[in-house]
Amino acid sequence: MKDSLIILSGGMDSVTLLYEKIERISLAITFDYGSSHNKMEIGFASYHCERLRVEHIVIPLRFIHDYFKSSLLEGAEAIPDGRYEIGNMVSTVVPFRNGIMLSIACGIAESRGLGRVFIANHSGDHSLYPDCTDAFITAMSTAMRNGTYGGITIDAPYTNITKSDIAAHGKKLDIDYSKTYSCYKGGKRHCGKCATCLERKEALWKAGISDTTIYEDD
Repeated sequence: MKDSLIILSGGMDSVTLLYEKIERISLAITFDYGSSHNKMEIGFASYHCERLRVEHIVIPLRFIHDYFKSSLLEGAEAIPDGRYEIGNMVSTVVPFRNGIMLSIACGIAESRGLGRVFIANHSGDHSLYPDCTDAFITAMSTAMRNGTYGGITIDAPYTNITKSDIAAHGKKLDIDYSKTYSCYKGGKRHCGKCATCLERKEALWKAGISDTTIYEDD
């Protein structure tokens, strides 16, 4: 039953969720909020939607780039290298990004007669991004349900699992992860040094997937 839409970035997590829940998804939404990596992500999101014959729309959120403060919005040189740690990566937080995106997705879902919004946040996000936590997702889902005639809810099945667990799901689904993008710096090749690149490498290795990503540091 096609009763859902998905917020699709074009990265490993949301692409995996797209394939895993494809029987329920009738629409994929990608948000262009002016980050360094949006352009590369959007291309891969479009690729998978075309492959799976899912309607795909890209919604511009230029105001986030213009008015919000985050190193993700300042260009590649502003992105720190190294693993996800509060002291290292807090600059990459885009304030209330998921709240804004989920609110828009909720309105579109009700407009389309859909009852569910899928999002692919995972446990590795929790310590750094407050709008990826189980508490936030639960509260936001309650607000959406109470604020819509259709009782729209959020389905975030990866909230309490790791990126490696997600990659293991993708391995079973035979997903080609070379057709996804993770690097925060937004180059044509993954930099191999930022937190998302390092997390990507580790997740693929732990899942036993051959990493065919081309990295700048190779």
